Amino acid sequence: MPKHDMIVIGASAGGVEALITLIGSLPADLPAAIFLVLHIPAQSPSLLPDILNRAGRLHAVHPGDGQRIQYGHIYIAPPDHHLLVEEGIVRIVRGPEENRHRPAIDPLFRSAARTYGTRVVGVILTGSMDDGTAGLLAIKRRGGKTIVQDPQDALFSSMPRSAIAHVEVDHVMPLSKIGPLLTRLVHDEAAEQGSFPISKEMEVEAKFAAMEIHEGHDGELVGTPSVFSCPECGGVLREVHDGDLLRFRCRVGHAFSVESVMAGQTEGIEGALWTALKNLEESASFSRRLAHDARNGGKTLLAKRFGERAQEAESNAAVIRQVLAKSSMDSVLNTSADLVVNEEQGNPTISQGDPHTEG
Repeated sequence: MPKHDMIVIGASAGGVEALITLIGSLPADLPAAIFLVLHIPAQSPSLLPDILNRAGRLHAVHPGDGQRIQYGHIYIAPPDHHLLVEEGIVRIVRGPEENRHRPAIDPLFRSAARTYGTRVVGVILTGSMDDGTAGLLAIKRRGGKTIVQDPQDALFSSMPRSAIAHVEVDHVMPLSKIGPLLTRLVHDEAAEQGSFPISKEMEVEAKFAAMEIHEGHDGELVGTPSVFSCPECGGVLREVHDGDLLRFRCRVGHAFSVESVMAGQTEGIEGALWTALKNLEESASFSRRLAHDARNGGKTLLAKRFGERAQEAESNAAVIRQVLAKSSMDSVLNTSADLVVNEEQGNPTISQGDPHTEG
C-alpha cells in the first residue's frame, strides 16, 4: 500500500525562519519527497537551498524541469517559476501568476493533489494574504492530509487563518510539532484513491499552470464571467465558487483570491493616481510658463487664463497628494498593527530585508 510520501509545503512572510525549524527537525532517512514554495521576488536570487542544506539533513535543490523525484530530497521552486508535480517528475514552468505570485503555492498543491491524491500531505506555514488555501482544499478533496501552523504560533497569521476558515484541516498545531507529525505520517498507509476523483475544474486549472491550454479553449474555461477585470492583463475575470471560497481566473490563466484581487486593484489605483499627479504638475508648470510668456508679450487676458489653469492644476494635484499621503500612512499603520499583533503572540522579531520573506 502507498504511504503519505509526497509532502508539499507553502510559506510566505516569516517563512525562512519557519522552514529552518521545520526542515531541521526531519530525519535524514525520511521516506518521502518534499516540494516547497516560498514567495520570493522574481528578480531576487534564492539562497534557500543553501540555507536548508545547512539547517537539516535532507538534500535541498532548485530542480530542473523534468527532474526525477527522489525520497530524501527537498525540491524548491526557483524565482519567477511555478513548481509543479507530475508522475515521477517535477516541472518548472513560467505559467501565469496566481494570487499575484510566481512561484505560487496553489499551483504546486493542486498539481500534487491531481497526480498523487491520497499520498499527499499539504502544509501551510506563516504568511500574509491567502495563497495556499485553494490548493490545500484541492488536497483535502483528493483525500490527502492537511496541516496548518497554528495562527497564534505564526509570525504572520493571514495564510494559516485563511486555510483554517475554508478547509476542514486535519491538524492545526505549533511549528515545533509539525516535523514530528510528518515523520509519523510518512509511515502511515494512504487511503484508496477511488473515492476521491479528480474534478474537471482541477484538471483545467492544472493545465493553466502548466501552460497546456492554448487559443480556442473556450470549452475548458472554469467559472462564470464576472463584471470585474483582471488586474494583470485587463481581461474578464471568471468567478470560481470553490465551496464557500470565492476565487477568480481570467482566460489566459491569471488566478486570484478575493484578497489578491483587492490588492491588485489597490495597486492599479495608486499607479493611476501617481500618473495623474505627474500630468497635473506638468500641466501646472507648462501653464505657468505660458502665462509668463503672455505677460511679457503684453497679452494680459491670455496670461490670466493660463494663470487660472495653472492654479486649477496645482489645486487638483494637492488633493491627489493628500490621497497618496493618506494611502501611504494607512500602509504604515497596518504594518505597525501586524507588529503589535505578533508581539502579543510572543513573536516580537520580524526579519527585515530578507528576499525570502516577501508577503
